[in-house]
Amino acid sequence: MLNDWVVMPTCLPTVLRRCPACASDRFRANGKFRVNANHKLLDAWLLVLCTACGDTAKLTVLERVNVRSVRPELLDRMHDNDPDLAAELLQDPVVRRRNRIAVDWNNAWRLDTGASDHLDREVIDVSVRFAARIPVRPVRLIAEAFGLSRAEVERLITEGKLVSAVRLSGKLSGDFTFTLKR
Repeated sequence: MLNDWVVMPTCLPTVLRRCPACASDRFRANGKFRVNANHKLLDAWLLVLCTACGDTAKLTVLERVNVRSVRPELLDRMHDNDPDLAAELLQDPVVRRRNRIAVDWNNAWRLDTGASDHLDREVIDVSVRFAARIPVRPVRLIAEAFGLSRAEVERLITEGKLVSAVRLSGKLSGDFTFTLKR
């Protein structure tokens, strides 16, 4: 029987960028947008707040774009301050590169393992699905779900009792499967 696990976001990730006001490097996104129209050209920003001093910074989403080229539903979502849109944009590599930011997902996700009937079987097959592109170490997920230390999980990999088609030692943000043999 295949167990399904889901890595789910619990809040928006922390934005890593230097604050010009206080030299802190952490900003909190709350899903607020600012949209400005200058005749037929549109600018849009995602607003983020410094966690230390509360100063507001703007992350460019759209810059000098013709109003007609913007999908109406995207514009509506920005006007409605859609937090799901903010999450999508923070995961977008183009937006991150344009604004020279990184995101930190620490304490912004949880692992949903469903029922805990998997602990007593000899061979356990697990499928891990990501609800968002959250970079997480598979070793950490497995250790958390089974109540093991990371060193114990690394030992199981070395002994060949924990196998997967993907490398379990780095960070992943895409779906994968693994098998644990007791």
